[in-house]
Parts: sequence; structure tokens; C-alpha cells
Amino acid sequence: MLNRIWVGFILIGFAAALAHLAQGDLDIFTRVLTGLFDTAKTGFDISLGLVGVMCLWLGIMKIGERGGLIELFGRLVGPFFRRVFPDIPPGHPASGSIVMNFSANILGLDNAATPLGLKAMRELQEINPHKDTASNPMIMFLVLNTAGITLIPTTVIAIRQSLAIKQGLVGFNAADIFLPTLLGTFVSFCAGLIAVAVWQRINLFTRPVIAFFAGFAALMGGLYAWLNGMPPEQMAQMIGLLGSGLIVSLIVLFVGVAAWRGIDVYESFVEGAKEGFGVAVQIIPYLVAMLAAISVFRTTGCMDYLIGAIRAGVLAIGLDDAFVPALPVGLMKTLSGSGARGLMVDVMNTYGVDSFQGKLAAIIQGSTETTFYVLAVYFGSVGITKTRYAVAAGLIADAVGLVGAILIAYAFYR
Repeated sequence: MLNRIWVGFILIGFAAALAHLAQGDLDIFTRVLTGLFDTAKTGFDISLGLVGVMCLWLGIMKIGERGGLIELFGRLVGPFFRRVFPDIPPGHPASGSIVMNFSANILGLDNAATPLGLKAMRELQEINPHKDTASNPMIMFLVLNTAGITLIPTTVIAIRQSLAIKQGLVGFNAADIFLPTLLGTFVSFCAGLIAVAVWQRINLFTRPVIAFFAGFAALMGGLYAWLNGMPPEQMAQMIGLLGSGLIVSLIVLFVGVAAWRGIDVYESFVEGAKEGFGVAVQIIPYLVAMLAAISVFRTTGCMDYLIGAIRAGVLAIGLDDAFVPALPVGLMKTLSGSGARGLMVDVMNTYGVDSFQGKLAAIIQGSTETTFYVLAVYFGSVGITKTRYAVAAGLIADAVGLVGAILIAYAFYR
């Protein structure tokens, strides 16, 4: 599937470039080539930037593994994971790594989530009978990752606050998209889980799964009750304290328990950290390949054509097209996180950070994930070339999440 998408982006982009050339745009291929070079450098920089973070978190995870805490985490979520990941053996370290990855994603800690996710993929590869083909647990794990479940959209809130100051908005609450974003990301997560469960014939109507959803809903309600009504500056401060405090506490817990059990903590960290460089380097070709195809598709204006066609269709059936200006954020988010962030800022600058379009763009940015980036990096890190239905399930989660974000925004702000 990734091969077809990659080829499609290149060929469609080239056809669009020829159309530009026929209309007298003599610089089109220069822009395409420049975009290719820029994205190749971006892919390398992203991978290289992961080296330090990978070394840190794989070292910490090795300490947790030898101290027995990863196995403990795996046992604690065993009832839920046995239903959602039935092919993972009980007590396998992959369960603990997946829990840690989801925890980091929920708190919006991308720098921590990526290395933990890559570690989980390597552990899932160990129990994968066909090393070039994505296994059922891998697909479930990645689709839930692409659903991008996030309780606290810290980056989005910070950007909105900064733009509000520039636009002269006094007393602006940058965190007013908090609850809609929570609902949007939950819709996307549920869509991804159900899509893969249908493919893998997993029964979700069991007590552990229902208890998980009930607990998650209670957590969202409690977090909203705690943060609701706080001034934006105080909310940002408390969100930062929550995220960083939990992560630092977890590191201290891993180190303390391992030391108490007589584990050589320093050597364990170094052994785990050594794996970080190799993993970061291995993903470079996969990431560069995907970013290059996306660049051709975007630079030749294909994304603009797609948005124009959607607007025409919406107007043709008599619907409100107020959401269309924010739609590129959702479509781009499946391809490029930084590109979607740039489009979000552009929407906020054009329509205003407090406009419906600006709020919708922020909700979409905070409640969806970069599907093709996640698939390319995670599958590439373990050499998976046959992705089966992973792309289709990920896109289903994205599409439902995008529609859900739009409907939620209308319910709250129109």
C-alpha cells in the first residue's frame, strides 16, 4: 500500500507540474527540485535529531526492563491488552513499552513517545513470524498511534496564546479548545481501534475493554474539571508541570527500583543507549522517501486542487463551507506534522485565532496524527515492507477523526 501511495504522489505531482509548465510556469520544476532537496535534508535532520533522545529513552527503558517495572506495567494492563493484542504473549516486554508509548502520547510528549514506540516495534518484531510483513499486533499498535490520542494539546495551546498576543486579543483563553480536542482525539482513537478490531475479528465487548473506555472518560472529565476556569498562563503552567513531573518521576522510579534490586543501573543505561544510534540511522531512508513524495504532491499544487474540489462539492449540496479553510490542516496532518502546523498558523493569521476557522484548525491539529510519518518511521525501523491493511485502517481513523473534529467544532462554536 505504501508503495502505491508513494508512486501515486510522484506521478500525480509530475502530471500537475506538466500542467503548470503548459500554462507558462517555467519555474515549476525548480520549485519541485528545491522542495525535494529541502525535504531530504529535513528527513535527515529529524532522524539525526532523534539520536540523542533515542539513546536517553532506550537507556531508561533498559533500566526499567532489568528492574522489572516494564514487566509489571505489562501485567497491570494485561486484561485489556490480552483483548486488544491477543497475539502478544503474556508478560512480554512489548506490552510495557506500548503502555509507556501511549502514556507519553496522551501527555503530548512527542520526544518521549517516538523512541518508546520504536522500542515497542522492535520487541513486536521479535515475536513476528514473518519479518518483512506487518503482524496483527504491529498494525493495531501503529493504527492506535496514528489516531494520536492526546489529553493535553500543549503545543497548540502555546501557539494560540502567542498568536493572540500578536493579534492584540486581551484576556484571550488559548486553552478554550481543550475539551473539543479531547473529544476529537477520543473519536479518532475509537475509530482506529474498531477498524482494526473488525479486520482482526477482535471482540471489544468485554469487561476489560469497557472498563478502559469508562476509565478514560472519567479521566477526561476529571482533568477538565481541574483545568477548567484557570487563566491561560496558569493552565499552561499546570499542564507543563503535569507532563514533565510525571516523566521525571517515572525516570526516578525506574532508577530507584533497579538500584534497590541490585542492578548495575549505569551499565544498563549505556547498554540500552547504544541501540539508539542504530535505530535512528535505520529510519533515514524510509523517512526521506515518504517526505520526498509528499513534497512533490504539495509543491505542484495538488493539495490546493483537492481542497478546491471539496469546497465546490460542499457548496453544490448546499452545506456550510465555513470549515473548508481549515480542512488543509487535517489533510496535511496525515502527511506532515510540521506542514500541518504551518497551515494551522496560516489559518489563524488569515481568519483570526479566535475565529471558527482558527479554532477548528487548532482542534484538528491537536486531535489527529501524521499517519504516513508514523507508518514510514515505525515500519522502517524494523524493516517491514508488507504493511497489509495498516494504511487503510490508519486512514479510516484519520477520516473519522477529521469529520468528528469538524462536527465537534460546529457543536461548540457555531
